[in-house]
Formats: sequence, structure tokens, C-alpha cells
Amino acid sequence: MKAKGFFLGLLALLGGFGGAEGLGDPMAGRLERGAEVLLRLFTEEVREGAFAPGFLAQVPAAQVAAIVAQLKANLGEPEGARPLEPGRYLLELERGYVPARISLDREGRIAGLFFEPPIAKLGSLEEALEAFRGLSGRVGLWVERDGRPVLALEEDTPLAVASAFKLLVLAALREEVEAGRRAWDEVVRLEEAWKSLPSGLLQGWPEGSPLTLHTLAALMISLSDNTATDALIALLGRERLEALSPRNRPFLTTREAFGLAARGNRDLLAAFRDGDLEAKRQALEALRARGLPQVVDLPLDPGDWPPEADWRFTPRELCRWMGKVADLPLMGINPGVAAFGWDRVAYKGGSRPGVLSLVHGLSRGKSRYCVAFVWNGEEVDELKAFTLYGGLLDLLP
Repeated sequence: MKAKGFFLGLLALLGGFGGAEGLGDPMAGRLERGAEVLLRLFTEEVREGAFAPGFLAQVPAAQVAAIVAQLKANLGEPEGARPLEPGRYLLELERGYVPARISLDREGRIAGLFFEPPIAKLGSLEEALEAFRGLSGRVGLWVERDGRPVLALEEDTPLAVASAFKLLVLAALREEVEAGRRAWDEVVRLEEAWKSLPSGLLQGWPEGSPLTLHTLAALMISLSDNTATDALIALLGRERLEALSPRNRPFLTTREAFGLAARGNRDLLAAFRDGDLEAKRQALEALRARGLPQVVDLPLDPGDWPPEADWRFTPRELCRWMGKVADLPLMGINPGVAAFGWDRVAYKGGSRPGVLSLVHGLSRGKSRYCVAFVWNGEEVDELKAFTLYGGLLDLLP
């Protein structure tokens, strides 16, 4: 659930990929040149002359330099770079790896550059567990292989999970489809009352736009579309979701969560916080009458975001819900931070000030994994989290 352009799985996307990378050159030469140029970014001063004009029209060289400096501060000095596939490389630093995509123009200048989430170098699962345990705030972690525990840290502690709650919504929708009460190709028309704040696309679509339930589900998972989510909550019914997760009563829509968090609605937040279940429902009814807040009305400081404006699940529960939907093809549209080496990837994450959650369903050969990581606190650091999480995935046998 992100109202501020929520980052979930990508470190930086710089420029485009339209460059004519070494047209006419042998493939091996192109791969070597890409690795050399990438390594040079981390060993020499970042200069404007290294970039194609079209790239600089979108992204200044200083921004690239800042990202490079941040990666080096977290992972140390570079030790080498090698190709993984055409246009994709693995940069090795002292304490981790950074998968990256780079394209060059005919003059060898950078026309496109894309850094994927970094991967920490971790020696063992025990070392990984200690690293997660060392994070500030409240941290939950659950890793299972074929239903058996691999790693656990506060795995049964309910934590705020932001958009990872959408796994439960999808699981409920799948149950309705398999029971014959709904169909993936069922068409509904977008209602104004369903519109929420970004992330997503549908908040800007015209009222009455026809959408299949599959489209709503795919947008909810791959883009974390909040309007698609609220549409499905309305269609499934709040009571249906509350029956699946009694802890989250009333089961909030994203629009309601944003409303409770908005600075101008603190009176209704107090009524929601202090009231019984019926009083909470009445507060939500009053909140709907006030309309959708503006993004600028939302707090950016983690300490100012009310804990009531979220959904609480344990890491083990997140894996339970992931297990019910991981085999759906739409779960692989956005693979999140799972870099490579998996036969199938299912992913959902969540983020808002003071909250980060990452949940993966993974398969390799006959083995099936689930990894759920949740971090709540004043100092949630996405780069550190993605780096550790990527290192943990890299360790899984």
C-alpha cells in the first residue's frame, strides 16, 4: 500500500533501453564491454561523458553517482563484474553482489542502466538469522521448505504488513472461483467508491470501466494496485475476509487505511482506536462520508503513521496465505527481489512509513519454499532489508 510511489523490489531504474549496443560486434565482445563499463562506474569518478545524451536527458550523472556511492557504502569496494546473460551482469563487491542491466550506444556510452536489488554475502543460514536479529525495531522471519521450518524469528508475532495483506484477498477470491460462485473472466464495472490512492493505475481510470476479476487480481498483486484491491474487497464482502482473519476486524480497505492515517481525520482515528467493534464500524462509515484524502495529507514520518491504519499478520500466516495462491500464474508477473536460479517465483510485498514486508513462494526442482520477512520500526532501511533478504534467498539449498 504505498501512496508515495512505493518501492518494492527495484533499487533504481535509470534511463531506457533503446541503445544500439555494439551493432555488428560479436556477442562475446559486447558482453565483455558491458562488464567493463559497469565496473568502471564503481572504480572511477562518474562523469557525464560516460552517458549517452538521451540518458542524461532523463537522469543526471550526479544521481547515478549517488546510487553508486550508496551501494559502495553498504557493500564495500568492487571486486569484479561478469555477464549473466546478454545485457545483464553481476557486479561483485566486498560484502555482496548487485545484478545490473546495462546497454551501450554505438560510441560505447551508457544508454540504459538498471540496478536490481543487491545480495549480501552471507556465510550460512545461521549468519543470516543473526543479521536479521540485529535489525532495529520489530522483525519477523519465517522460512519453510516443503512445509518444514528452516529459519524462524518471531514467526508467530502479529506485525503490520502493509500490502502483503493482499495475499489473503487473493486467496479468498480463489476460493470463490473454485466454489463456482465467481469466475476469473467475470466482468465488473469500476465504481467511484472503490477508488483509492496509489500505488496502482485504476484510481485514474474512468468510472464504469469494464474489468475482469482476473485483471483486478493481477493488478492487485503485480502493481499493488489499491483500487483493484478495494474493488475485490467490496465484491467479496468485508465479513468474508474477517472470517478468514478475525484479528483484522474491521477488515480495512486501503481507502479506509489512508483515511485513518490522514492528518485531518484524527477525531475519527481516536473513535476507531478507542471504540468497540461496532464503534469502529461507525467510525469507518463517517470516514467514508469525508471522501478520499490527498497524498499530501498522509504522514511521512514512521512515528506519525497510526498503527491502526494497517493489517496485522504473523510471518507464518503470510506463508500460509502465500501457499494458497503461489501456483497462480499471475503471482509471477512481478518476481520481486528473487534474482535468479528458481524454476518458479511467486511474490507479494508491502511498504509504508515504518513498515516493510516481503513474501516469496519459490520452487526449485521438487522443493517448495516460502520466505516471509516483516520489519516494523522507526528506522526501516529498504536497501539494507533487500540486501539481507537477497542474501538469504541465495543461501537456500
